[in-house]
Amino acid sequence: MIDIFSRYIVGAYVHASESGELAVEMMKEIFGVHGIPHVVHADRGTSMTSKTVAALLSDLEVTRSHSRPRVSNDNPYSESWFKTLKFSPVFPESFGALADARAFMATFVEGYNHTHHHTGIGLNTPADVHYGLSGAKAAKRATVLAAARAKHPEQFATNTDPKILSTPGAAWINRPAEKAAAELVA
Repeated sequence: MIDIFSRYIVGAYVHASESGELAVEMMKEIFGVHGIPHVVHADRGTSMTSKTVAALLSDLEVTRSHSRPRVSNDNPYSESWFKTLKFSPVFPESFGALADARAFMATFVEGYNHTHHHTGIGLNTPADVHYGLSGAKAAKRATVLAAARAKHPEQFATNTDPKILSTPGAAWINRPAEKAAAELVA
């Protein structure tokens, strides 16, 4: 599961098979740590469209959102993350056992969340955005770049300090109508 605003991987579970029951178990654990979201967007896999997942989300008053059938780009955040995973130089050809896959994912997710600087979130790490640290880090980055420019102006192409990328204000998949969006923020 990905928090699409921060791109933070709030949970990555590896099992030998998938099921609605395992999806519910994952969601309960993640919601217990990170809170209950307003919306859960998922593909149309059998576990995410199962009655057990539907019942959990209904009980928690979480809006369910699903990708259109056979349209992979309906969830660009997940697709982008999956590409980062699969094309990572450390991604193995295969895993020897389920435990190997779990160990790999735990290490990869930790690195992705805490060391991967993502252009879509202002060159911050997902953890910095998720935990509200990106503003302070951007201010520190601006100070360091301004000092470097003052010390070595010949190494910079302009007379102004380098621009610090900003963190987006919101992220949406299937953005609700304006009235519904205003109610979610309130």
